[in-house]
This record gives sequence, C-alpha cells and structure tokens, in this order.
Amino acid sequence: MGEEKPLFARVAIIGLGLIGGSLACALRQRRLTGEVVGFDKRADELALAAELGVIDRASGSLAEAVQGSDLVVLAVPVRATRSVLEALKPYLDSDAVLTDVGSTKSSFVSDVRAVFGELSPRVIPGHPIAGSEKSGIRAANPELFSRHKVILTPAPDTNADALERLKSLWEGCGATVLTMSVDYHDEVLAATSHLPHLIAFSLVDTLAGEDENMDIFRYAAGGFRDFTRIAASDPVMWHDIFLSNRDAVLRVIDHFTHDLDQLRTAIASGDGATMLRVFSRAKAAREHFSKMLSGQAYVTTNSDKQVTFQLTPGGAITGDIRVPGDKSMSHRSIMLGALAEGITEVKGFLEGEDSLATLQAFRDMGVTIEGPDNGFVRIHGVGMQGLQRPRGPLYVGNSGTAMRLFAGLLAAQSFDSELTGDASLSKRPMGRVADPLRAMGAVIETAEGGRPPLKIRGGRTLTGIHYEMPVASAQVKSCLLLAGLYAEGVTSVTEPAPTRDHTERMLAGFGYHVHRDGATASVTGGGTLTACAIDVPADISSAAFFLVAASIAPGSDLVLRHVGMNPTRVGVINILQKMGANIEILEEREIGGEPVADLRVRSAELRGIDIPEDQVPLAIDEFPVLFIAAACAGGRTVLRGAEELRVKESDRIQVMADGLAAVGVETTVTPDGIVIDGGQPIGSGTVNSHGDHRIAMAFAVASLRATGPIKVEDCANVATSFPGFVELARQTGIQITAEGSE
Repeated sequence: MGEEKPLFARVAIIGLGLIGGSLACALRQRRLTGEVVGFDKRADELALAAELGVIDRASGSLAEAVQGSDLVVLAVPVRATRSVLEALKPYLDSDAVLTDVGSTKSSFVSDVRAVFGELSPRVIPGHPIAGSEKSGIRAANPELFSRHKVILTPAPDTNADALERLKSLWEGCGATVLTMSVDYHDEVLAATSHLPHLIAFSLVDTLAGEDENMDIFRYAAGGFRDFTRIAASDPVMWHDIFLSNRDAVLRVIDHFTHDLDQLRTAIASGDGATMLRVFSRAKAAREHFSKMLSGQAYVTTNSDKQVTFQLTPGGAITGDIRVPGDKSMSHRSIMLGALAEGITEVKGFLEGEDSLATLQAFRDMGVTIEGPDNGFVRIHGVGMQGLQRPRGPLYVGNSGTAMRLFAGLLAAQSFDSELTGDASLSKRPMGRVADPLRAMGAVIETAEGGRPPLKIRGGRTLTGIHYEMPVASAQVKSCLLLAGLYAEGVTSVTEPAPTRDHTERMLAGFGYHVHRDGATASVTGGGTLTACAIDVPADISSAAFFLVAASIAPGSDLVLRHVGMNPTRVGVINILQKMGANIEILEEREIGGEPVADLRVRSAELRGIDIPEDQVPLAIDEFPVLFIAAACAGGRTVLRGAEELRVKESDRIQVMADGLAAVGVETTVTPDGIVIDGGQPIGSGTVNSHGDHRIAMAFAVASLRATGPIKVEDCANVATSFPGFVELARQTGIQITAEGSE
C-alpha cells in the first residue's frame, strides 16, 4: 500500500523566526507535506535553518520560494506584511493557499486587499496562540503548537477544501483549531493579549523611572515577576502589533481605564463595597478561566467534552450518603439573595455547572457574591432596583430553570439584556414564558420557534395579570411571580395541577408575602426582600437515582441524609412506595421553611402500577429513573398525562423508550406517556442519552439489573445537576467508569 498523499505538496515559509521555524520543524518531523522550503532575508538565519534541518531547502529568493508552492505561510513582522505581499504577488500560483501567523488579522486582510485588489477564497488568515521567550531559528521547536490553539479567520466565501486542508495541517502539528471572524479575533486578542502586554510594559517603565527603582525591583515578589515577564517581549514586534490593531486596542484601553478610574474613586472615598464587588467578581472570573483551561468550566461542558459511561452489570447498593444540594433551591437562593436588602448566607449550595452559571450571571450584573466554598455562599444583596447592565449576554448553561426565571426578573429591569445557553438549552421552547410576559408589557425577542437566545428590552413598565397555565410548570409559575414583584398591581397564576412551590416558600422566607387561594398563587408588586439564611436540603431529584437503585438491586440497604421533602416534590417517593418499595422516612424536620428527612431504602420486589395522574407533576424530573424501576417491576406500568416530559432537556419519553429498546426492553409510547411491561431482561447495549443528564444517570442505575455491559454516550451534562455522581455511584456499589472526563 502506498504512502498517504501529503496535505500540501510543497510549503513555502517566508520568515524563519520562532513561529516560522517551529512550523517548518513540525511539518518535516510529522511528514505533513512533501517539501518545506524556507526564505528569510537574513542570510545567516536561512543558512542555519538548512544546516539544522529545520527546512528541506533554502530558497535564494522570495520568487524561488513562492513559485510552485501550493501553500505559502507568511511568518514576518506584521508591519512588513504589505511589502512582502507586493514582492511575492507576481510569483504566487493561482491555486496556492496563502496564510499568515500574525496576531492581528484585520491588518493582514487590509494588506491583501491593497496588494491583490480582493481577498481571494484561497487566502485564509491564521494566528497560532503559542510562543516562547526565546527567538530565532535556534529556538525552533516542533512541539511548540502541541496542545495550543490556532485561530483561523476564514471569509464566508473561503474555499472549503483549502480551509479543511489548512485546519488538518495545524491539527497535524498538535494544535486545536478554532475559527472566528476577523473582527472578533482582533477584539479578543486586544483584550486578552495586547492589553496585558501594554500594561506590563507601562508598569515596568513607570517603576523603572522611580528614584529608588533598584530597591523596588529588589524587593518585588514572585507575583510581580510573573506578571511583568511579558514586558521582556520584543519591543519592535509589539510596536507593530499595537499600531496594526490600533482600533481594537484603543477600545479595550478605554474600557480598562474607565474601570480603573472607578477603583481609584472607590479607594479614595473608602468605598469598600465597590472594591469587594470588583475583587470577588474578578476572583471568580479568574477561577472560571482556570477551569476553562483544564476543560472543567460550565461553558465548555456541552460543546467541548464527550463523556461516555461504561457500566458493568450487577452489584448491591449500600452506604450512608448525602447527595448534593437541591438545584431548584440553589438557583432561587442566588436570585432572591441578590435582590434582597442585606447579606444572605447560603449553606448546601449545589456547585453544579447550572447553579454556577446563575451565580456568575448575577456577578455580571454587579452583585458581590463570595464563594462557593464547600457549599457556602455569601450574597451581598443590591435590592430590587440594584442590578446593573451586564457587559454581554448572560449565559445560563443547560438550565431551563435559570433561563425561564431570569426572563421574569429581567423583563422589568431598566437595561436591555440577552439570555443564552448551551446547544441543548437552545433547542427548548421559551414561548411559554415569553408570551405571558409580553401580556404583562415585556418586550422579548426569541429565535425561531420561540427558542433561545432571549433578547429582553429594558425600561418597560409591567402590569400585573391573571394567568391560567395551560400546562403545570413550576418554571412558568415562578417566572411570572418574579416578574410580578416589579409589576403594577397583582400578578396571579393558577396551575392545573400542583407543582413545586420553592419560589413561594423562599419569597416568604425573604419577607415577601405570597397569597395562596387553592390552585392560585399571587403577589403584589412594589415590595422589598430582606436578607436571610438559607440551608439548601439534598436534592430529591438526585436522591431518586439511589432510591431506585437500592430498590431494584438485591441485598441493598442505603441511607440518604437531609433530603428535601417538599410536598410538591415527593411524587417519586409516593410512586415508588405504591410500587412496593421499602422506603423509611426518618427524622422529619423543617429547616428554613422546607421539610427535610433522612431516608432508608432497602431492596424490594416492585410491581407495575397505573401511575396516579395527580403525582405526575410532583415527579416530573424523576421519570427517567422511574422508567427503570418499571422495567424491573413485575407487571405493567402505565404513565399518562406527562406531555411535559417531551420538552425537557430531551423528549424524555421517546429517548427513554429508545434507550430501553437498545438494551432489549420493549415499551409502547403514547402521546402523553408510556406503557412498560416489567420483567423483561435488561441486556447489554449502547444508549445515546442525547445530552440529557437524567437519561444518562437512569441507565447507570439500570446496569444493576443488566445481563451484560451497558455503554451510555453523551454524558457530559451530568455535571450540570449532579457533580460527583460517578464517584458517589461507585462508592455505593454501581460499577461505573466515565471515559473522556477530566
């Protein structure tokens, strides 16, 4: 079999400094091209490149290097780009791909247009985000781009084949390739690279001008050394970069100097609250940035990581555990604490990605939040009118709860805002909150089909309405009640069946009266919230996986501590007990207005039932794992009245039916539910969770009764609701490994 054809037959690299030389080395060592020719106006560097084997051949002229090359890479200083383009223009083959490695892209595009009259579809600007304190051809390193990013900025009409081959070339050098627009690249680099270098140069220059500069530098600590290291970079190169990316750099300098002036004013006036807000927001952003670099941040979960669960059948569930804090209450504690007068302290906060996204969104709106630290959060409330306009869109990850509740809060603010989420959330309907909010006077734009992002116009006066919910939904109810806090008059919501009432209970805890009249909850706008202490109980939705696991696995005996027992959430316990589960409710108590208890669950012979329709809204999030219980029960289980399951993170009825079929369990899907005949053996198979965390965890539980191994794909979003699930599952007896997780 012949050798694989190289991506490019001949690559010409113009400029053999650190980047150009390292690219040449990588291409040669990894055999990504037929031949690497190099040209540099410095004859000694060119000769050394050939002598060291960095390039295959040194070209005596620019013309000789460019002619016959199907990829030409400009690795010259950005201010030299135009003259080099003018020199190579007569010799560039019409089908050759032209790219560069400069750190400003708009200047490269301008130079190409000035020289060639247009931006050819075979011109693809590029920028490897890599470097070294060393320079010159002796510093060339074939591993320089490994595990680093390369940004390409193709135009809409860029040749698709040329782009794909150039991406493959950089990936072959070990890089991760990203694509973005030219303007966005320059804005991002101005903020994250160019401004820090400018500040470092300026700070060192300022201190060097002090009379006692030698003492200043002698006593400087490691932090000063680390920050100012970049001031040792090539002055000529940075002179060129700042002039080439002038407009974007000036914008970010103006933004920075405005914020720095605010800090100066705060220090001068002794305004500790402003300083604490800025410092805590910055600390959180820096920690978030560190997690992004290690692949752990909430904004990267759905898009960047592919996690697969591998499950070995069998096992018994034992132990004494406490699952993470209730997600619904964690979201609401941040929201109401931010709008309260005073300081709210929260214990048991769920440090999952969704809850952290809500926390970060309020920091982005000017709220000082300390923590989280082992579930403890301290929120410095800004009052009902104290939120500030965020600098950009508010990202809420995978959380439908956050997006829908935020819509209610933001509809009455004085500023415009935009709510975005991950790919999964972006498919979910938001018209169910947008429509009644519009009836209150809100101005909200959605994407096609009423889906995110939501763009909310500020400065609107809301008027209270009465809303009869067509479908029972705690998220819709909570959204309208929160909007009602700001509306003129009374806002009331009638639900067709009971849904979780965490919002009403927590509003009461913050001193805001919620009137209940049967199925109707109402609030009168214009009140205030007063800070309080919140102890978030363990999430019954998370506990549900272990309740079912211990029920279906022979020989199990498990205790779950401090579980939230809100009457609007205990449907899963009621249903399991009706199926014959052995669940003891121990140490019932009330903490912060919410009932909690310890639960002891032991294995039992479950039986199929007709699930009472009045229990469906009380267990809406727990049905994926209840389907597993039904598959292991004797007899038939019938679910009706559960249309809401079709618009969760996935169509949970169909996805669960597909997953059960993949492991040999046949079901009958109905428009509003499912019929499961229990007793069918659960076999081996591969299940696609469709990015739905509850589907993924449900099939982890199913493995306890499987006859062979189960593989569950697309499990990264488990971290959104249940951080540490894999470790806790393994600790209690589920034989699970997660591939692709950090």
